[in-house]
Amino acid sequence: MMTLDALKALESPQGLAPALQALWHDAQGDWDEAHTCCQTAGNRDGDWVHAYLHRKEGDPGNAGYWYARAGRRMPPNSVSLETEWAQLATELLGRSSRDGGTIED
Repeated sequence: MMTLDALKALESPQGLAPALQALWHDAQGDWDEAHTCCQTAGNRDGDWVHAYLHRKEGDPGNAGYWYARAGRRMPPNSVSLETEWAQLATELLGRSSRDGGTIED
């Protein structure tokens, strides 16, 4: 399974599922491209990343909508954005390794 550091260190997210591409772009500091990628996912993984991005943006109302679409609860404020990013990436990468490399739906 790819590690979080390996995901962040990729030169390009090409070949990854859109939700993982979004996390990669977010790790590179490109919120706008991350937002675009998660919107193209069209699945609950993309919705979960979308929720995280709006939480990061400081828009809890919009984040709450996307967490609900993803079937998730918004984490409490005590959960840092870095911790949530790591949880998201770990779960998505774990599924990716079980599914043969990518988790495209």
